Amino acid sequence: MADSSTTPRRRGAERTRELLEVTLDLAAEVGYRGLSVEAIAGRAGVGKHTIYRRWPSIAELLLDALSVVWTSDLDYHTSGAVRADLREQFVRSSQALSSPPIGPVYRAVIAEAQADPALRATLYERFLATVEQRTLDRLTRAQRDGELVADADLEYPAEVLCGTLYYRSLLTCRPVDENAIDGLLDMFMAAYGVREARARG
Repeated sequence: MADSSTTPRRRGAERTRELLEVTLDLAAEVGYRGLSVEAIAGRAGVGKHTIYRRWPSIAELLLDALSVVWTSDLDYHTSGAVRADLREQFVRSSQALSSPPIGPVYRAVIAEAQADPALRATLYERFLATVEQRTLDRLTRAQRDGELVADADLEYPAEVLCGTLYYRSLLTCRPVDENAIDGLLDMFMAAYGVREARARG
């Protein structure tokens, strides 16, 4: 056992980030069903109470881990026009959903959630709602900037944009490639883009 007098103690945000990273790594190895607080604590070199102080359940811990990766590495860039920003984020997201650590872990959680209403609710609240809200925020900004029609309610379109990619990735054998993303964005801009809307009028 390491000497506690010479081993640096990690606290707060640093410890939390470490636990989330360990959770994703272990989940990618053993799957959702094989994941346990004991295994995570052992891999991280902490006591179980360290984990339970932060997360009341393994599901909430795992979903927090997914959310941190998603929001830190796959958030929207806002340096270009809305179509370009959506396209860039969707390309990155599709690549993440098809590879570790997010892909296999997320598919395992989705599978478990079908038979567990509480997990399904937590999945939405802690992960999917964030994805939808960040998409809606980007669309709302574009609407304020005059890129999208001013009177449109964008909440449902934001859900459709996200949901289409998740459906294709999780439930079909078709790739979420750049052609699919371009087709989706073409339909969205035809319906809500200011230039397209004026052309139709």
